[in-house]
Amino acid sequence: MSAPPISLVVNAETSPDALLAGIQAGENQAFDQLVAQMQRPLFTFAWRYLQNNADAEDVVVEVFVRLFQARSRLRGDTNLSAWLYTALSNLCHNRHRWRKRHKEAALDDGAEFVAPASEAPDRNVERDETGGALRAAIDRLPHDQRTVVLLHHYEHLSYRDIGAIVGCSERGVETRLYRARQQLKIELAGHFRETSA
Repeated sequence: MSAPPISLVVNAETSPDALLAGIQAGENQAFDQLVAQMQRPLFTFAWRYLQNNADAEDVVVEVFVRLFQARSRLRGDTNLSAWLYTALSNLCHNRHRWRKRHKEAALDDGAEFVAPASEAPDRNVERDETGGALRAAIDRLPHDQRTVVLLHHYEHLSYRDIGAIVGCSERGVETRLYRARQQLKIELAGHFRETSA
C-alpha cells in the first residue's frame, strides 16, 4: 500500500507551474508532459481515497479534462499542482459519496497488500487486518480530514502545500490532522486491543 513520496514539483527541469504557459498557448507537448509527470501521483492519491482502480482512473482523467477546458481561464501565477490536487480531491469526494449511495453499482476492485512470503502466516493475517482496519477508519473520516491525512502521511506534502490544495492556513491543516488522528486513535483502539489479545 505504501508508495514513494511525491512532491508538488515532480520534475526539477520543468515544473507543472512552468508548463502552464505552454498549455495555455495550446502546445500539446506541454500538456502531454504535464500528464506524464502528474498522472501517477494523482492516481496514487485517488486510489488511496477511493480504494478502487477504475474510479481512481476515471477521476484522474476527469481532472485533466477539466484542466484542458479551464486552461485559458487560469491566471499565469496559478499553482498548477495545487489546482490539480484540489480538483482531484473534490472529484474523489463526489465519487465516494456516489458510491456510498449506490453500493450495488460500485464494484470494489481495490488491490490488497500482499505480505512477503518469508513472514509467518499469522503475521501476514495480522498485517492484512491492521491495514484493512486503518483503510476503513480513514475512509470514515470527513472529507477535509481524509484529504489532509492522505496528502501528509502518504504523499508527504508540507503543511504549506496541503494548505494551498485544501484552501486553508498551515494552522488549519495542523488542526485537521490533529482531529483526524484523534478520531483514528479512537476507532482503532478496539482493533489493537483485539489483535494484542
